[in-house]
Amino acid sequence: MKDHSVLATIKQDIANHLGQKVTLKANAGRRKIVVNEGILENVYSSIFVVRLVDDNKTAVTYSYSDVLTKTVQLVFV
Repeated sequence: MKDHSVLATIKQDIANHLGQKVTLKANAGRRKIVVNEGILENVYSSIFVVRLVDDNKTAVTYSYSDVLTKTVQLVFV
């Protein structure tokens, strides 16, 4: 039950920054770290969408559990 409240807190925290610029630091496996900048575009019930600044046509999606497990780190600018 505690995990549900933590995920709800993460979701609400991310939703509060909707439309803001964000720096993503994602673990891509095999000791690869990908760093991108983008704008938090949408927040859904189980995922959030970030539109990358470098390429307007590219959007990446992550789940809130990715943030919980620290696979993805977000820094709001």
